[in-house]
Amino acid sequence: MKTPIRTLLVDDEEPARLLLREYLSSHKDITIIGECAHGLDAVKLMTDLKPDLVILDIQMPKLNGFEVLELVDQPPAVIFATAFNQFAIKAFEIHAVDYLLKPFSKERLDEALEHARSHLKKNKSIPIGALASAAGMKQSPLERILVKDGSKVHIIPVEQIDYIKAEDDYIAIKSGGKSYLKQARMAELEKELDPNVFIRVHRSYILHIERIARIELYAKGSRLAILKDGTKLLISRSGYDKLKTLL
Repeated sequence: MKTPIRTLLVDDEEPARLLLREYLSSHKDITIIGECAHGLDAVKLMTDLKPDLVILDIQMPKLNGFEVLELVDQPPAVIFATAFNQFAIKAFEIHAVDYLLKPFSKERLDEALEHARSHLKKNKSIPIGALASAAGMKQSPLERILVKDGSKVHIIPVEQIDYIKAEDDYIAIKSGGKSYLKQARMAELEKELDPNVFIRVHRSYILHIERIARIELYAKGSRLAILKDGTKLLISRSGYDKLKTLL
């Protein structure tokens, strides 16, 4: 007997999940271990159950399919289910990830499952960020940042961020008097934020310019940004040059 492929179904439409169950019933090596209707539940179930395979809807409320995978430490093999047009589908083909274009037949699902079985043997990772960008699902500029905190997921709108601080391999997102730690690189995040709103004022800080109350001279070649809540952040010479163009 083949080793069972523990499978999770994620789709916000119940009829779609029922159809998947019906189609999958003929595959004796597929064991459905759970299903859910939105992204937040998907993150929890994928973290707790650690499925081998997830059949994942992309366009869902709360979190889309790519955001779900971003929040999972070790994403399983994935078959995306999507209503995207043929142009966006090119992104999936380029990155060798299988997908089901809704509405799909049982035969098309059978093909995707064969691809997934091969993927599981090779244990290949999914280039989530590149795929999301190519498929047009990554907002540019960034509109929100997702932070996983144990079993919780914080969804932080960028307009609510005061500043971001580098913390070794992590970033600390400061918002409304709270701090959220996320594993990410400052350089990559800087590229995704609106440059007219967020400025890299120092190698350790990205600052929301509307939070600045005043700027004071600190030492030769550097200054301090005094935020409206009293926080003081060091500004480098190059950071101050960037600020001058916007203030």
